[in-house]
Amino acid sequence: MIKLENIKKIYNKGNANEFEALKDVSLTIKDGELVAVIGKSGAGKSTLLHIIACIDSYEDGKYVIDDVLVKNLSEKKLAEIRNSRIGIVMQDFALVDDFSCIENVLLPLDFAAKKKSDRKELALAALKSVGMDGMAKKPVNKLSGGQKQRVAIARAIVNGPPLLIADEPTGNLDPKNSMEIMQILDQINQRGITVIVSTHDNAMVDYFRKRVITLDGGEVVRDIQAGTYE
Repeated sequence: MIKLENIKKIYNKGNANEFEALKDVSLTIKDGELVAVIGKSGAGKSTLLHIIACIDSYEDGKYVIDDVLVKNLSEKKLAEIRNSRIGIVMQDFALVDDFSCIENVLLPLDFAAKKKSDRKELALAALKSVGMDGMAKKPVNKLSGGQKQRVAIARAIVNGPPLLIADEPTGNLDPKNSMEIMQILDQINQRGITVIVSTHDNAMVDYFRKRVITLDGGEVVRDIQAGTYE
């Protein structure tokens, strides 16, 4: 379970260009939920997801993931949480272009307590789950945008994390590939994995109606559960 209480995030604190990106954000996300976080550019979507993903810190408030209080954890412990509990998918894919698909998916396993003999099998299974096992040896720089995002998702889930965070995963894709990525994320959620997606894509919002959280000016202005969406 994820619980945030009165989270504040300030960039350039104490400087003339100080900016409060999140203002007293409080949320609880239960295990197995499928959540869309929406809002205009600058609303705080990426900041919120980066805090949940233990990539970014926060000034005030309380963030607990699976009964672990995140505040003041060492970078080593934060890295352990990211690698064992959280899969992350970015808009720009964040893949190593010169590597093959399977080499990219194998990367997180280098830091995991997995037997070396099992790693290739795990990577192939992750690629198969997103329909990319047939291109395992193909260099990433030869793939389309939709294929790259599939590989990025495979890399994010190869360790079997209970939480998947996707920051604008369809932002660089055409409508057809966007729908395919949405379907993959939905299938992952159906396997019991918590999925949190930030987006400004109306089609994605319509697709993920189980829970939609709207941010504006760093604040939660709307939190709509399934069955209450208008």
